[in-house]
Amino acid sequence: MGPKKKKKIKPSGKKKVSKAERLRLQKKEERRLKEEEEARLQAQQEEGVEKERSEQEQMEKLEAKDQERRESELAELRSLEQKFLSAQQWKTDYRARAKWEHYLSCDGSPDPSVLPEINTFMSLWREDQNEDIHLVMEKGEQVLNLIEKLQFLLFDTQPNEITEKEAIQYQESILELQNLLHQKYNGATEHLLKTANMYEDSKTGNMQAVMKDKNVTFCVWANLKKKVRLKNHVFSDVQHGFDLPKSLASATSFKDNSSRADRNEMTEEETEKKSEILDIPSQVQEPLTQEEMTEKEEALTDEPVVDLQRFVPVGGVYHIDLLQLPPRVSQLKGWSMVELLDVGLEAYPYPPEEAEDATQPPIEISLRLPDNVMYFADPLIARWDPAGQQWRTDGISNVRYKAQEKRIAFEMGAFYTIALLQDAHLNMPYQAWELQPTTTDEALLTVTTVFAIIQIQIKDNQCMLSSVVVEEKDVLSHVTGKWLSPADLRAVLKRAGVNIFPGEYSHKYISMTNKSAIAEVRAYQQMALVASAFAFAWSKWNVEAGQEQVVFKVSEHLTADSVKDKDWALYMFNGQKAQKLKIIETSETFSEELAEGSEFHSTLYHMLKDFASKEAMDKVETASCLFIDVVYQLLLATRVLTYS
Repeated sequence: MGPKKKKKIKPSGKKKVSKAERLRLQKKEERRLKEEEEARLQAQQEEGVEKERSEQEQMEKLEAKDQERRESELAELRSLEQKFLSAQQWKTDYRARAKWEHYLSCDGSPDPSVLPEINTFMSLWREDQNEDIHLVMEKGEQVLNLIEKLQFLLFDTQPNEITEKEAIQYQESILELQNLLHQKYNGATEHLLKTANMYEDSKTGNMQAVMKDKNVTFCVWANLKKKVRLKNHVFSDVQHGFDLPKSLASATSFKDNSSRADRNEMTEEETEKKSEILDIPSQVQEPLTQEEMTEKEEALTDEPVVDLQRFVPVGGVYHIDLLQLPPRVSQLKGWSMVELLDVGLEAYPYPPEEAEDATQPPIEISLRLPDNVMYFADPLIARWDPAGQQWRTDGISNVRYKAQEKRIAFEMGAFYTIALLQDAHLNMPYQAWELQPTTTDEALLTVTTVFAIIQIQIKDNQCMLSSVVVEEKDVLSHVTGKWLSPADLRAVLKRAGVNIFPGEYSHKYISMTNKSAIAEVRAYQQMALVASAFAFAWSKWNVEAGQEQVVFKVSEHLTADSVKDKDWALYMFNGQKAQKLKIIETSETFSEELAEGSEFHSTLYHMLKDFASKEAMDKVETASCLFIDVVYQLLLATRVLTYS
């Protein structure tokens, strides 16, 4: 037998763990981790609660501190706000001095606010039989200046300085002056047609004449030779033209005038209500409720009627008339003789009354648009309806607009007074804005819209349109560089088609976050008070802040250089509480968290004072009341905190 094999002995080692044991250990570890996580979350929650409690205590302390000094801060602010009242008093005194100086000058021109004087002026001109077109246009300029003075008084005078009776008197005087001016224009046109031979064209034998000044342009054509083929004409001086149906070519004369005197070109300034300087102005009142809006919209008439809250006339009003030729002057043995008619200037009926049911060929009109206005979109052509006292779009067809050539052509079923209208809100909402002090009692307001960059310089009691840039080109040079009152500047820009002044109902027509009236107006007032030493600008977070508060960028600024991005800080204000925000313009999300080391204040003025230099606050204290007032008027007119 062979040797026996030795039995292998396994080396001793750890005892094998059973599956059940592994599960037990795993559950034990999971319980431990869960307990640790719960402990961590508990600690974190307690820490969060403690932090929240601490922050709440800190906020309560800051609010208590704010309440303690609230009365003293408001008293200090009210003292500073006396500058607004000083500015109003200065304007009242200025108007009184101007009235007295006008009285002493004895230059023959009436004071339009004195009823006997303006009535005497109108009576004397009615009695004046001189109908020379040039003299009428010269007198017309004086009338237009009187109208503008009355409009300015209605808009710029504080309610406590003008009675309701006086306001009605001024409005009635404006209408009477406008009526008288149109009567004189018609009389001058009749006189012109009576002497049509003086303007006879050597080639056609017809009359063609253009008379113009800065206010009005007369284009008169008459087919003196009664040739049917001569039915169209272009006035070369102004590039206005027409093409008449054959049935009219030999029957009559054609007149087109463009006049700033038209009664239907009433601007918003003439109709806005006014309120105390430190109260909520009418254009910043809280918007109507949806129910009230619906009621107003239901009251509107049918679709062809133009909504004058949305559209405004730009470029004047065109009176396009077809007239009966009056008897012309004839020469006999050195005498000038003319048949006198009692009816005056007569319109030629078109379409004829007997053909009302029949389709009549249209009148074709082409107009060269003025260079001194901006059309940012195709103009809307509307005709004046004297019966309904409204602008309508029906009766006008086949409109062709050539923006590059600044020409528009269209057809009319009858002869109308027409206007080219533009959406009043094309430049709203603004893309950005900035108000920057430049030197003592001077500042620059820049408003950037989708179409233009508008810069307005402010100095003492006036402002000046510094530039209007469209597609990197300066435009409207004829109105830049002139010092005006804020009211006059508004009128100039609106007439030029650059409207950056929201109206009472503008919120209906553009997408925007309507801000609290108290927050908005008090912000403008206090921004104006410190505008001599602080720059302000648009912030994207203003929309995120909701309706009850406004957010904007602020920087102390004592030099003429532009503000650097790093120098801006964000502030929030609701009209009763101001705070500096921790976020910056490039932050990812909006937060109302306070900036490090800052507090609440009852006024924006005191909030800025916390971080301001002595030099800056000295400039604020010594700023001119007139400068402050103009800044406030422009901020209130543009409403940059709502319409941006």
